[in-house]
Amino acid sequence: MLIHPDTSCLLVIDVQSRLLPAVLDSDQVEKSICDIIRIAAQLKVPVAYSEQYPKGLGPTSDGVLAALPKTAIRLEKLSFSCVADAKCSQQIHDLKQKQVVVCGMETHVCVLQTAVDLKRQGYEVFVVADAVSSRSLLNKTLGLERMRDLGIQIVSREMLAFEWLQQAGTDEFRAISKEYLK
Repeated sequence: MLIHPDTSCLLVIDVQSRLLPAVLDSDQVEKSICDIIRIAAQLKVPVAYSEQYPKGLGPTSDGVLAALPKTAIRLEKLSFSCVADAKCSQQIHDLKQKQVVVCGMETHVCVLQTAVDLKRQGYEVFVVADAVSSRSLLNKTLGLERMRDLGIQIVSREMLAFEWLQQAGTDEFRAISKEYLK
């Protein structure tokens, strides 16, 4: 199955100011997440972002906040899985998309638990490998492997962009490929 812009949404998980510096390749991961958010916004793909216990982990990073479209939906949660929180789950459901593209932190905890719960609820779930991270390479690797074993699609930022774009020759393709597909 391919990811389609008209049937998918983007879920950015817990890219928070106190957690971001602790994860592997934090600068590159944040840049990839911001690029994906901007591509989604250009293609009118709905965006939601979560914050895990913001009193403890702080707000979403300044970089991600700056990239988010005004229409982005904020999900505040205490559960590791966005879907385990009834209000967050309802907000994701209200987007009325059958595909959920997931990026964020940490791969082996909140990303994994959210992706598994979304899959269990019948969504087609895609995790962007170069836009997720953990505090250790082992945990990131195990998280991605486990999700793949459970039938969750693992993709790259570039795979996602080309699938959302669907074809060359459009104004969107020219703008996005020039800015984000270098």
